[in-house]
Amino acid sequence: MTEEGAPEATDAERKMRFLYALRSRGVTDARVLTAMERVDRGHFVRGHFAARAYEDMPLPIACGQTISQPSVVGLMTQALNVQPRDTVLEVGTGSGYQAAVLSLLCRRVYTVDRHRKLVADAQRVFRDLGLVNITAFSADGSFGLPDQAPFDRIIVTAAAEDPPGPLLAQLKVGGIMVVPVGQSDTVQSLIKVTRGERGFDYEELRPVRFVPLVEGLGND
Repeated sequence: MTEEGAPEATDAERKMRFLYALRSRGVTDARVLTAMERVDRGHFVRGHFAARAYEDMPLPIACGQTISQPSVVGLMTQALNVQPRDTVLEVGTGSGYQAAVLSLLCRRVYTVDRHRKLVADAQRVFRDLGLVNITAFSADGSFGLPDQAPFDRIIVTAAAEDPPGPLLAQLKVGGIMVVPVGQSDTVQSLIKVTRGERGFDYEELRPVRFVPLVEGLGND
C-alpha cells in the first residue's frame, strides 16, 4: 500500500504510465517506444532513487552524473533515426540506459565515458541483460573513437559549447549526430546535425539541460 492507502501500481500499470508519458511528450516513433518498453530503466537506477526509476525525470547516479529523463532519451533516439544496420557512437555512457535502448535498434553501439566506474557498472548491466552488441570504453569521449570510425550515428549525452570537431569528422556522409549545445548549464539546445556531401546541416530541436562535456579522464 502507498502512504495514501491506495494499492501500489503493478508492473503493467507502471509500464503503461511510462509509455503514456513518453507519447505525451512527443515520442511517437513505434520502434523507439518498443525499445524503451523492453529496456527496464529500473536496472540502471540504484540506491535511494530506485523507487523513482519509472518517473519521467533525471536522477542522480555515481560520479556526480545523471541518468537522463526517459522522454529526453526517447526524443534524442527518435531524432537520431537509427536503422537496423547502423553503427552508433554514444559519447557519455552514464548509467548505460541510452546505450541499452540504442542496442535494440541498431547493429552495434560503441559507448565511451571518462568515468571508469560508470563504464564498469554499465558493462555489468549489459552482461546481465544479454546485450552483446554494446562495446563500452573508458576514454575521453570528446575525441570520439577514431579507430572505430566512421559512424552512421553519433549521440552525445553531455553538453558542448559547439558540436565537437573530432565527432563531426567521424560521422559518415548521410549520418546524423544529436548533441546538446550551450554556453552554460542553464541555456542549452538539442541540435541535430546531418552530414551531406557538401557539409553539415544543423537543426535546433528543443531546449535541454545536460551536464557539461568535459575533456580528459575522471579520477575514479
